[in-house]
Amino acid sequence: MDQETLTKETLEHTISQFFLKDVVSGLSAVNKSLSSKYFYDKHGHALFQQIMQLPEYYLTRCEMDIFQHKTAELAFAIGDEPFDLIELGAGDGTKSFHLLKHLSEHSATFTYMPIDISGNILRFLETNLKADIKDLDIKCFQGDYFEMMAKAVKQSERKKVVLMLGGNLGNMTAMETQNFCRSLYKHLKPGDRAIIGFDLKKHPRTILNAYDDVKGITAAFNLNLLSRINRELDADFDLDQFEHYQTYDPATGECRSYLVSLITQTVTLKNETFSFEKDETIFMEVSRKFSKEDITGLALESGFRHVTQIMDSKHWFTDSVWEIT
Repeated sequence: MDQETLTKETLEHTISQFFLKDVVSGLSAVNKSLSSKYFYDKHGHALFQQIMQLPEYYLTRCEMDIFQHKTAELAFAIGDEPFDLIELGAGDGTKSFHLLKHLSEHSATFTYMPIDISGNILRFLETNLKADIKDLDIKCFQGDYFEMMAKAVKQSERKKVVLMLGGNLGNMTAMETQNFCRSLYKHLKPGDRAIIGFDLKKHPRTILNAYDDVKGITAAFNLNLLSRINRELDADFDLDQFEHYQTYDPATGECRSYLVSLITQTVTLKNETFSFEKDETIFMEVSRKFSKEDITGLALESGFRHVTQIMDSKHWFTDSVWEIT
């Protein structure tokens, strides 16, 4: 067995142990929860591809509008000097592709450094980008954001530009968002920039429909995490006894996903047993929406200077550019 295989197996074992620890911790809490960062196994990734094609799911189209039609503005916000482009939660790269292609065609000197917890996503990303963008310099980092970012920033002395797209920052509570942005600030140096996607507040029904589609694909996406736990952690969730439930509060901007236990039941996982009352919920994900004032305030309190907002044609979504001064 070669060193690369050993390293890959060690990494996968470590991620599996974190997965187990997080699931046990979440299901042991008074208010049960599961971490949304584990949604994206191979099947979860495929389901999310379907979600992005749904007519109700406007987020991808809005940010794609920015990356397709305002690519030059994004490139201008980055600047001309050599840089490392670090993307947190890279996904399948369909939006990043347009920026990477533009930068490559305009002879920008940069290294693309996608970070994701999913090895499936990173392998998919690297294969497809290298096929479409000649001579792309890409280095993938598998793991949690800041652990991998600490490694990525040490790769060179170049200026760093951090991408966090798709409203991923909204998948945190208000306190988690503040802590995340402050941690991001600590990893960067003066002159470094961040381009962060924010889903803006809009009609509540538009937002709610995006996470509760009539075809039930979002429900399947959430339930798939139970399937992954069954498969990878030897649990025995009965998916037919859980139901997807979605809420949106326009006052707080929080869109919250739950799975509801339809019966009183017991689930086993490894050597652990978890009891569910009928109608008890598992909190799955929050997707927070922001006002323009929320965004500029968050930048300021995190230590950044807010540079500009680049919005889609509907003004439903923005990629906000921040800088360390």
